[in-house]
Amino acid sequence: MRVYFAPLEGVTDAIFRRVFAETFGGMDKYFLPFVSPSASQSYTLREEYDFSPAQNRGLFAVPQILAKNAEYFLGAARAFRDMGYTEVNLNLGCPSGTVTGKGKGSAMLRDGEALRRFLDAVYADAPLPISIKTRIGYDDPLEWEALLPIFADYPIHELIIHSRTRNQLYRGTPCHAAFGRALQILHCPLIYNGDLFDVDDLRRIEENYPDASGMMLGRGVLANPALVRAWRGGEALQMADLTYFHDQLLRAYLTRWPESAAVGKMHVFLRYFCHCLEYSARAFRDAMKANSLEAYQDGAAALFAQAVLKTHPAHPKDE
Repeated sequence: MRVYFAPLEGVTDAIFRRVFAETFGGMDKYFLPFVSPSASQSYTLREEYDFSPAQNRGLFAVPQILAKNAEYFLGAARAFRDMGYTEVNLNLGCPSGTVTGKGKGSAMLRDGEALRRFLDAVYADAPLPISIKTRIGYDDPLEWEALLPIFADYPIHELIIHSRTRNQLYRGTPCHAAFGRALQILHCPLIYNGDLFDVDDLRRIEENYPDASGMMLGRGVLANPALVRAWRGGEALQMADLTYFHDQLLRAYLTRWPESAAVGKMHVFLRYFCHCLEYSARAFRDAMKANSLEAYQDGAAALFAQAVLKTHPAHPKDE
């Protein structure tokens, strides 16, 4: 079963992907955080850096596009094809209010006919294979029954299903029955996504859905970067792994960003890493409050020096 790294905006950027692949690896594909094309097809320097083929060399990287205008989507897809990418992903799953308020992401699941018109235009002129990442509805899981026939009518390269509605965000339990129903109805490759936090979770998907093509992981791998390695039969996460990964990330961010920005990025990762640690709350606060590079390095070193790995890491959803 294949394993993919989910695109987390502001987190799984090009630097993170490269350092993660060099340190842990194990991912079959890395999905890039979405870009939202306009008529001008122009992007920020940060976005251009992130999707630059040079920054994704050696990885099976898949750009993700967030759009409700088919021409904007196709323009971006053609540009990614010309850069050498071999597939793109359509984001129908983002639950963010700033996205859905513009009618994009999971908001597109509310109107089946409008979604069909969009997909008609996109797949009629697709310049390369297009996968889709979706949720199972906007308000209610019962909406899934109306969405399945729509997806069945298109040559979807892969359908990645986060088994929650938009209004659930990341709360509550994913509707596993919805994924099972998709396996009964659809013939495209199906990828499970949602609440994969430990080895038992991954094995459960393997056992319950042997016909699934793969799994997409996000927060679970940020909290335990060795999760896929352990699932594949390798060594579980060690403290030396975590501290090395942390230090390599910081070093890599310092080559591109000012010290304050690099420290800000590390605060995000430290919050995830601590799900797999028993640690001093005071040491954590000191590291998270640090604004200067020196103060952050001292704080992180003190935190890791007294921390121990948990037998059963906490789930990021429990925050």
